[in-house]
Amino acid sequence: MVFKKKDKFNTLLNSIALNVKEGANYFADYKLKNISDLKIFAETMKEYESKGDTFVHEVIKELNNAFITPIEREDILALAMSLDDVIDGIEHCAALFEMYSITQADDYMLKFVDAIKNCAYEIEKSIELLSNKKLLQIREHAIKIKDYESQCDGVLRQSIKHLFTVEKDPVRIIQFKEIYENLEEIADSCQGVANTLETIIMKNA
Repeated sequence: MVFKKKDKFNTLLNSIALNVKEGANYFADYKLKNISDLKIFAETMKEYESKGDTFVHEVIKELNNAFITPIEREDILALAMSLDDVIDGIEHCAALFEMYSITQADDYMLKFVDAIKNCAYEIEKSIELLSNKKLLQIREHAIKIKDYESQCDGVLRQSIKHLFTVEKDPVRIIQFKEIYENLEEIADSCQGVANTLETIIMKNA
């Protein structure tokens, strides 16, 4: 038994995944021009993160009340929490941009952000397939997420090597290195979603 079309868990997980995608799109597409833009950027990402938390709390409440769940309780919870990790990471990264007053993303940051945006798209497609009981079709999306995460591993190595080669300001090195590593952690969280989905496929397909 997987999700019935209008199952409440299916609706909530779809809402969480859509929020992740919309948050990732906003994060990727927002044009920073000056310091005041950073405040709007960070505050808006905080709204996405808070919205995600509300959905996760709702999942937990429903799990506590449900007599029967469409898939194992711990799998629903693990999926909701892994999705939440992605939006938490994106929000934290936006906060770092504001904290360090960085208005100009470099090429490495843009590569990370592009991969994360693509992961969010694959995640939303996967959750949609889950709610439509098309479990085996999820696997190709999970593989794509892992490919994007693998690309981010490479970008992290290149970005840090480049940073230590060209940047002379030690404060700037610390700031940029933290942002690069945070972006790579978001990609890791996306892979965490893919791993959770694969576990669900294995148990239910």
